[in-house]
Amino acid sequence: MHAFHPEEPQIPESAQGPRVTPAAGRTAPTPRPVPGPRSAATPRPGHPGPGPARPAPPAQRPHPAPPAPAAPRPSGRTLPQERPAAQLQLIPAPAEGAIDAADEAVDLLLDSGRAPGEILVLTTGGQHPWAAHELSFGEAAYWAQHESGDDVFFAHAANADRCASRAVVVVAVDGGTDESTVRALTVARKHADALLIVCGDPQKVNSALGAGV
Repeated sequence: MHAFHPEEPQIPESAQGPRVTPAAGRTAPTPRPVPGPRSAATPRPGHPGPGPARPAPPAQRPHPAPPAPAAPRPSGRTLPQERPAAQLQLIPAPAEGAIDAADEAVDLLLDSGRAPGEILVLTTGGQHPWAAHELSFGEAAYWAQHESGDDVFFAHAANADRCASRAVVVVAVDGGTDESTVRALTVARKHADALLIVCGDPQKVNSALGAGV
């Protein structure tokens, strides 16, 4: 049993007075927030409230270093780079069968995926039948087909200088002198970018090639 001290009277809970109840329609006072650490979203006094975030300032780009001075160019003219020699392929054939061998070579090239405009056929003796037929309509129409570059072009070796270079040049040694054959193979090698096919008598072709073609 606890001791009762008269100087500390115990007031019953019911005697502490009526509790204060907020009147209807009146909101209770909002407790004041306790000061604490300020978050980034809390606006500072005198500044507008939260709104769309301002974009961050662009990062400072470092100033590019000054370009290094260009190296001095060597004096004198630059020699042009030599084009790699075209691959040479010899197809043995007699003079009277050289054009037929050239036509077969063209068919094989087309079947292997070569585009028609990549092939030039030269003859050393007479005109190829296709060239003779097209020339019957006039030289202007004939050379216009060469300029278009859409199809295989047939020409005589004597006119090869008028022809543009192509990836593949096929030469039919169907006649002509040894000197004309040498000239034809020399021009053909200059016009062939990747492959030079020579159809003719091996002895005559090798003789022409040995003459410095």
